[in-house]
Amino acid sequence: MKKIIVPLLMAAILTAAAAAPAAQQAPDAKQSAKVFIPKEVKEPMEAGMAAKTARLDLPFEIFRTQYLPAQQAFYQVFFLKIKNADLGFAPVTAPAVVDPAAPIAPAKVKAVVNVFVQFHQAENGVPGKLIKEIYIPASFEADQAGFDPEQADWYTVGYPLMPGEYLATIAICSQDLSKIGIQYSSANLPDPKSFTSSLDTTPVFFMKEYKQVQAPEQKPEMHKGFFAYSVIQVTPSLDNVFTVGQPLDLFTYVFGCQPKSGSTYDVEIVFEVNQGDKPAIKFAPGNFDSPLISLPLTLKQTLQIKQGDQVRSETRDLPAGSYTFVMKIKDKVSGNVGEKKIDF
Repeated sequence: MKKIIVPLLMAAILTAAAAAPAAQQAPDAKQSAKVFIPKEVKEPMEAGMAAKTARLDLPFEIFRTQYLPAQQAFYQVFFLKIKNADLGFAPVTAPAVVDPAAPIAPAKVKAVVNVFVQFHQAENGVPGKLIKEIYIPASFEADQAGFDPEQADWYTVGYPLMPGEYLATIAICSQDLSKIGIQYSSANLPDPKSFTSSLDTTPVFFMKEYKQVQAPEQKPEMHKGFFAYSVIQVTPSLDNVFTVGQPLDLFTYVFGCQPKSGSTYDVEIVFEVNQGDKPAIKFAPGNFDSPLISLPLTLKQTLQIKQGDQVRSETRDLPAGSYTFVMKIKDKVSGNVGEKKIDF
């Protein structure tokens, strides 16, 4: 198990990880009232809500969601796909040359947008009471050399929410609000206290990379190519496609575990890799003292090679192909069990 990421995140989850980032005031919003979304954006957001009718003056797609534990709440993340041209990248004016001998900085392009998010409580998909409005100013820069306006990149927006059913409305707007893109996404966050006789997990994902930061975000932000979670920045694998020899860097949180003493747990997980109905790898059981599970698993097979009367063992990388990753989880304190399967 990783020695750094789990203690850091568990400490944050148990203390202040669920503290909501401060909502920001939108441009031209009245300071005396709690209005974070301008009328010209809020009205079309609410008009399309009942039928979840997208508005695509500024086209984008919500293609994935993810939630993670945050004290007594969850950190809900939305993954957005946006084409460069639609985000409005434009050349940045170069500063005046002061020193002719200084190296010339590469030319840049920049996009600046306003992001607005509404969360409504929902029941069976029908939106009800408005519980939160968020304003997120966002800007992104790239080198002008090789910049492709037709390329679509992915971005993330996250916010902590209590367990429950929600409808999220996300609007991305040009600076002058002349172009407005609106999409809707459901979020269903389970109550951890409801897992009394079985185990479940947050959606399992595999990390491509992660980076530790000094402190959690104090206000919501929009990120390109990663999401922020507590004191780390995470780039997950979006397609679960890996090269031969690359480990699976697992990340999930187990619900329904009972502490053995204090905040120490006793969780046993058997990890398996199957190809169809045939076993490919079966790892030795792993024992964990935390319900937060984060570790790399090396995908190697030990094969028995027979040559004449001799049998020898040989370890090889798992060959290319389609597989299913299986987690068989047991809480050794309560006796509760659960299972998860992920194709890769």
